[in-house]
Amino acid sequence: MENPVLIFGAGSLGLTALDLFQRNNVVVYGLLDDNKELHGKEFGEVTVLGETDDDGFLKLIGQKCEAFIAISDSRVRKRLVKLLNERRKVQPVNAIHDTAVVSKMVLLGHGNLIAARAVVNPFSEIGHHCIIQSGAVIESQAKLGDYVNVGTGSVINSGVTIGEGAFIGTGATIIAGVTIGKNARVGAGSVVVENVDANATVFGNPANKL
Repeated sequence: MENPVLIFGAGSLGLTALDLFQRNNVVVYGLLDDNKELHGKEFGEVTVLGETDDDGFLKLIGQKCEAFIAISDSRVRKRLVKLLNERRKVQPVNAIHDTAVVSKMVLLGHGNLIAARAVVNPFSEIGHHCIIQSGAVIESQAKLGDYVNVGTGSVINSGVTIGEGAFIGTGATIIAGVTIGKNARVGAGSVVVENVDANATVFGNPANKL
């Protein structure tokens, strides 16, 4: 990446993205966050510059600067993606940790974060603006929709389909061929052996609807 990057979000996910870009020798121009208490705070040599809708910084995005949205709340991510699409005519870049293993045969969208030691295997499909946390495994031919969050150490087996906005908790296992519906939630440590309806929450081994 030739241009520096401006990170939206200065919480834990923003700091993960900061470390990730720096490990890849990408210059981070700064962080933006709506929490005014963070404004001016420095993380190493990188400063929280202002709010996420500050035109003074947004106007840099495009020719001079790339953008990455590091906010876990998918509703906020969607709002900021819309803002960048409409006001700057750009898509956020991907952030991939240098220890992650991502096959060249993966269909990968925009604005995804793939954290340390995650594995994304051949012929899987990752949509836009997903978060794949440390050590998660996405097996071959699995399909993730947009804005999916896969927790640390989770295993998404072959042929699994995960709908837009779904949340997979830390250490969960989704058995091969299962479909997880849009905006569904899978609790930490759960083993999902059958399809999960849209907007449903499941938990346990085997996972049951709450």
